[in-house]
This record gives sequence, structure tokens and C-alpha cells, in this order.
Amino acid sequence: MKNVVINCCLCFLFYFQINYAQENLKNLKNSKPNIIFVMTDDQGMGDFSCMGNEVVKTPNIDAFYQKSTRFTEYHVSPTCAPSRAALMSGRHEFRVGVTHTILDRERMALEVYTLPQALQSAGYQTGLFGKWHLGDAKEYLPQNRGFNEVLMHGAGGIGQVSLGDFPPNKDNVYFDNILLHNETIVKTKGFCTDVFFDAALSWSKEKIDHKQPYFTYISLNAPHAPLVAPEAYKKRFLELGYDEGTAGRYGMIENIDDNFGRLMRKLEEWNALENTLVIFTTDNGATHLRGTLNGENVKHFNANLKGGKNSPNEGGNHVPLFFYWKGVLTEGKDINQLTAHVDLYKTFTELAGAKLPEDIQPLEGLSLLPLLENTTTTWKDRLMFTHCGRWKTGMVNEAKYTKMAIRSQQWRFVNNKELYDVISDPGERENVAAQNPDVITKFEQPYNEWWTNSIPLMVNENRKRVKEHPLHIRYYKQLDTKGIPYWSPKSGIAEKN
Repeated sequence: MKNVVINCCLCFLFYFQINYAQENLKNLKNSKPNIIFVMTDDQGMGDFSCMGNEVVKTPNIDAFYQKSTRFTEYHVSPTCAPSRAALMSGRHEFRVGVTHTILDRERMALEVYTLPQALQSAGYQTGLFGKWHLGDAKEYLPQNRGFNEVLMHGAGGIGQVSLGDFPPNKDNVYFDNILLHNETIVKTKGFCTDVFFDAALSWSKEKIDHKQPYFTYISLNAPHAPLVAPEAYKKRFLELGYDEGTAGRYGMIENIDDNFGRLMRKLEEWNALENTLVIFTTDNGATHLRGTLNGENVKHFNANLKGGKNSPNEGGNHVPLFFYWKGVLTEGKDINQLTAHVDLYKTFTELAGAKLPEDIQPLEGLSLLPLLENTTTTWKDRLMFTHCGRWKTGMVNEAKYTKMAIRSQQWRFVNNKELYDVISDPGERENVAAQNPDVITKFEQPYNEWWTNSIPLMVNENRKRVKEHPLHIRYYKQLDTKGIPYWSPKSGIAEKN
């Protein structure tokens, strides 16, 4: 009996030590992991089977979710370019000039010391594969803003030729696209998401082989409209009776899942997971929230959130954020502290040990490292300001309370009149503004100060728009002088299993 008690005590001590270690990790600053950051486009919280969607199947992302550290209160911007600007700058998008996704108001201010520049200063190689959407003129391109390797489309989406993407992409949307590879415009073969993952895998493997630390930014345009997917991915949804748009969108999501699974298998095959932080997230809320099923109108699952892309409600900017670093981060753990995309700049640069310049733009985020080192950590409540922007040019003063929100850990205040307790009412069903005037009062001055201080930094508001799209000029010049060559990955390692 005595031996049994001793053994039980030893087992308990061993269990305690394991779990204590999981919750009190080593100091992550300057740990210099490779970083692979996957961000999809217009994919909402409800577009995953692990989040409750019973139609679309995402087994690879589900498996990643199960072993990840999950930020359950992570928020981005309500639309595409703004989220990317905040990620690249560590500031709210308005404060780096981005107030729209078009009209040259998507150009990130040239004074920004970008995230990839900071990582380069710490010895990282940096690669972007997919969507940039922060300016297509030469000085704004990612090649000139900190990325060593680039394979990108133009404008905000493939085929958005009237907004600046390469002219041939109008006729072959999402397949066999014309893209910009570093300084050369190239032809590609295949579906866009497959191509971007092929490029990212090939380039990352090269860095692994040369033992170079790297940041791989897989910034997908899918499942952004147009809702186009390979026929094999649409087939199941069409057979179920869904409309063409739903079939295309869900098909794109399942294709993303297959490619993400391929990424994880390759990293495991290359024994790269022990020194690689892999992150999955999205850039804003969902689109195409309604469709038809066998001719009947249906609402698509949105994780019970109100609103979608370009909405000031939770469904507009509350998205998944999953972190996985094998053997280092706590697996299968939720972190419920209020976090945002502006936090990633400090997080990544602290991991990398980057030395930031003294004259860097003010960083508005918080490092997530304390939460990753000890998932039981709590921090002081904070206010986050969301605004959908997209006002008519010159109408900034009239837009102050239009499609805006203030978020704290407990509350979401929308359009200066609706207040929701998102802890007890995450779907924002009951407006409790009348019952909580004291809460609203506490939000007024911080928002007014934020808005007033942001207006002078909206540097694109009064600039003249370019008359000709830069990538159009570049395309036709190269076509006339040396043609458009085919591009393919440097090796066959990225081919599908």
C-alpha cells in the first residue's frame, strides 16, 4: 500500500511538472523561429468545420486547431487592405494612410518601417506569396518594402483589371494567371491558391536547406470573390443543391484546407516544425452569407456573429488566430484576452530579436509573447477602434460615426448608439445602451481623441489619383520588349502528394 501511495504521488508530481511547464514556458524573446504566416481573404469565423460549419469540410485546419494556441478574441480590420496595413505597420490603418481598398487610398504610407524590414534587420529572409494590396506603384511594391522574394497579383484581387491588376487576368480569373515575380511579370500554370502554396513551399525549403531564418507570408486572395474554384472542389456542393456562388466559395475553402495540409506535411517531412512558428488567420469577416439550396434561400453559417465583411459588428472583424510551434507553445489552449492584428508586429519582432530604429512609427499593439509564454496571463483591459472607412473621397469629417465600433473585453459600441455585452451576447442581439450610459461615457473621449489624431495621418485623402495603373504600364512595356516568360517553382518539392 505504501508503494502505491508513493507511486501515485510521483505520478501526480510528474503530471504537475508537465502542465506547469506547459503554462510557464521559456522566455520567447530572441528565440528566432522561422515564421510562416498564412492569411486567407474574406474567410469568416464560421467558414471552418472546427468552428461549427456542418457543410464545408476543413479537416487539415481542424487538426491544426486542435493542437494550436488559439486566440479567441482576435480582431482585424473590416476589409482587406486595412488589415494588411495594420499587420505591416503595427498601427491602425488610418494612421498609415489606408482608408479604403481602392482609389489609391490603399497605399501604405512610405514612411512606414515595415514588419519585413524589421525582420530583415534581424537576419531573416522574407517572402510574400499572393496578395499585397498596399499600392502597385513601384515605390509601394513589397519588393521595395522589405520582401526578398515576391510572387503577387495586382490591385485587391486577381482579375480586378479596372482597379490595377494585370490585363490578361480579366479573361482567366484564378487560373493560369499573370503575376509579378520579383522584378519580372510572369505567366503561371494552375489554380491560384495552388500556385501560391507551391511558391511558398519551394522558397521556404530553399531557406531551410541553407539554414537561413525566414518569414513566409502566404497571403491568399481566396476565398475572395469572384467565387471560382476547380470543378473537383465545387462538385460536392453542386450535387448537394447549392448555388454556383456557394459551391465556388466553399470549394475555394476546401482547396485552401488541402494546401494547408500539404504545408504541414512538408514541414514535418523536412523536420522543420521544431523551429518554425506556423500561424493561420484571416483578414476580415465572411462574404456571400446568403445563397440557395435546392432553389430555396438560405443563410450560411457565420458562427452566430452579426455582420460580415465591411461591417462594424463582430462578424466584420472577429476572426480566428491559431499559433503552433511544436514542442514550444501550449497545445489545444484558448487565450481569451482581447488581441488584434496590430499586436503581431511587436510579437514577431520580439521573437526575431529585431532592433527597431528610434524614428520608427509609433507601434500601437501589444506583444503577445506574455500570453504565449503563460496562457493563464491576463492583462489590463484595452480599447480598440474599428472603422470601415470607404467614405466618399473628401467626406472624412462626415464619416466619424458611420460604420464604426469601439471594443473592450466586455463591450462593443456600434455607430455611436448601439451597445452590446459581447461576453454574454456575442451575437449582438440585445442593444443595452439605455441601461449602461456610464459605459458609453467612458468611450467618448478616447474615441474623439483617436479620430482627431488620425485625420492628419490619412495621407492619401487629398492626393491626385494616378491616371494609368502602374502594373498595366509595366505589363505592356515588358510584353513589347521581352515578352512574358513562364514561371514555375525552382524544384519539384512543392508538388502535391
